[in-house]
Amino acid sequence: MEPHNHSSLAEFVLLGFPRVGHIKGWLFALLLLAYLFTICGNMLIFLVIRLDAALHTPMYHLVSALSFLELWYTATTIPKMLTNLLSEKKTISFAGCLLQTYFFHSLGASECYLLTAMAYDRYLAICRPLHYPSIMTPTLCGKMAAACWTCGFLCPISEVILVSQLPFCGYNEIQHIFCDFPPLLSLACKDTSTNVLVDFAINAFIILVTFLFIMVSYGRIIGAVLKIKTAAGRTKAFSTCASHLTVVLVFFGSIIFMYVRLRKSYSLTLDRTLAVVYSVLTPLVNPIIYSLRNKELIKAIKRTIFQKGGRASPTHH
Repeated sequence: MEPHNHSSLAEFVLLGFPRVGHIKGWLFALLLLAYLFTICGNMLIFLVIRLDAALHTPMYHLVSALSFLELWYTATTIPKMLTNLLSEKKTISFAGCLLQTYFFHSLGASECYLLTAMAYDRYLAICRPLHYPSIMTPTLCGKMAAACWTCGFLCPISEVILVSQLPFCGYNEIQHIFCDFPPLLSLACKDTSTNVLVDFAINAFIILVTFLFIMVSYGRIIGAVLKIKTAAGRTKAFSTCASHLTVVLVFFGSIIFMYVRLRKSYSLTLDRTLAVVYSVLTPLVNPIIYSLRNKELIKAIKRTIFQKGGRASPTHH
């Protein structure tokens, strides 16, 4: 029998959420609402920080960069999930699947680096407050953000190239809610141990190194905060970092279990659940955590809205 290559398999079938049956409509509505809230929430945070001069500080520049990233991160997967919930034909082309996988992983890696940059910013602000203005300059902040995006988009290239060289034949149903390396490797017609090893090495380096750096930063922050003599001072210092640490633990907790492993899958149900956490839930809670838990940002949102309203009102007289 002649070996087949990927050209004999022009498209894949994304099974998405199987066996949802009569709740498909409710699931679509819930996912659509989550996506709209994610878009509106992150866009609001991004625009308010850009427009309000009081928020033009390194910490808020990094928060706005994260919100901007989440807009694209969710756009790579959720629209296709929504389409598949309504459509009987749940196909995606081979090239489209590779592109979705590349952009999802490049934006995910960029988020890992960006969260690390935010932890470094908080470490400098709390542990080295006198040196903070001279170290964390707007120029350095801009370079850090650019480096996060650049490194993120370079990271998955080798993995995508290796997957593109694999032969795919016969069974073409992807047992996942979007295209990703583990479910793709399970469909290949040859041994993929090299791909699994490369994926593990790259993911372990990106995820574990950044997570370790973040945890070390927060360990030092906690040590510094505990030395503050006043309870009010301790509370204020902890509150500025609590939101960031919440995002970090939810995001890294799910991706470590999903990608830092030497096997393709533990459980299809578990993989789908974890995918929802880091592809839908984390971008959804970011606006809630960064706005509702941040008095300065709430005041800026009110200022921006009321100023716009104030400027518009005289035209009616």
